[in-house]
Amino acid sequence: MKTLKIPEATIIRLSVYSRHLTDVDRKGIITTSSGDIADGVGVSPAQVRKDLAYFGEFGTRGVGYNVKDLRQHILRILGLSADWNVTLVGAGNLGLALCSYKGFRERGFIITSIFDSDPSKVGTMIGNVKVLPIEQLEEVAQQSQTQIGIIAVPAAGAQEIADKLIKAGVQAILNFAPVVLNVPPQIELRNVDLAVNLEVLTFNVGAQRF
Repeated sequence: MKTLKIPEATIIRLSVYSRHLTDVDRKGIITTSSGDIADGVGVSPAQVRKDLAYFGEFGTRGVGYNVKDLRQHILRILGLSADWNVTLVGAGNLGLALCSYKGFRERGFIITSIFDSDPSKVGTMIGNVKVLPIEQLEEVAQQSQTQIGIIAVPAAGAQEIADKLIKAGVQAILNFAPVVLNVPPQIELRNVDLAVNLEVLTFNVGAQRF
């Protein structure tokens, strides 16, 4: 049986829908509609219905969606019905910013271990997590059954770190280093190049002048 290919843009929108539904739920709203969701996130009602239709039928015609139920359905689709252990490599400015981002924990991403090669950072505490030496990465990641690794190191060391994470059994990597990583096809890899994203913005702003 052929597996239905879900567009990545749909997955991204589902994440946005779930955050919107969280806000709506906090306001005590019981039911919502595709039109309400669309207005809240800036897409069309038809797009909301199309995205949800990939995963089944939700809601009741003429009534709408139960906010709590739909939110839970989407979280389950996104794999967020349970917490995920995350290893962060790189305790520099970017790493510190990522550790302080409350949105990770709220969404179920728990940074359980932090590593750095700088002896002055090893042994320090970031929140309630001690920074460990790179040499312990594989052992600790395996013991904690870490599923996701975040790379926040300079480009020159990123591939070596990726290799260590994969050897430790990590299944997915979020890479902030400005370099192309070589990973096996079974490893989920997302690259976040902040400079590239800024350059896309400047291109789009500049294109308006032509």
